[in-house]
Amino acid sequence: MQSLQNLSHTLGQMLLQEKQVLVTAESCTGGGVASAITDIAGSSQWFDRAFVTYTNEAKQEMIDVKEATLAAYGAVSEPVVIEMVQGALAHSHGTIGVSISGIAGPGGGSEAKPVGTVCFAWANRDGWLKVSTEHFAGDRAQVREQAVRHALSVISQYLAG
Repeated sequence: MQSLQNLSHTLGQMLLQEKQVLVTAESCTGGGVASAITDIAGSSQWFDRAFVTYTNEAKQEMIDVKEATLAAYGAVSEPVVIEMVQGALAHSHGTIGVSISGIAGPGGGSEAKPVGTVCFAWANRDGWLKVSTEHFAGDRAQVREQAVRHALSVISQYLAG
């Protein structure tokens, strides 16, 4: 498995080549995707900003997630991450975005949404949208790292065609 630094560097080169600028909206990863990207020198050429929206209020205030969506589906849901990525694109200069909301643990899980459940949405300004829910194993740090890797990997796969 390639290192997170190599994955971020490769993605940065792809974003630069495709003239794309990344924006993130993160909850359970707490800015981990943004951190991985900005660990790479020169990332200001392909990274605009990160919204770390850990609370429901932050999701509503910063990136326009609807209170009704949160009430109906919960923060860890595909409808919420779709609104998160759309809001991040609307409130940034990004051309492609990713959003993440999940349950990293050790507590907070339920039978319907156990610890390790992470929802993702990726979108761009041309109408591309991809949504998935993944279930990662491990402790809090491992779930968060796997989520960051998955977020970056899907963008790389998309840009690779």
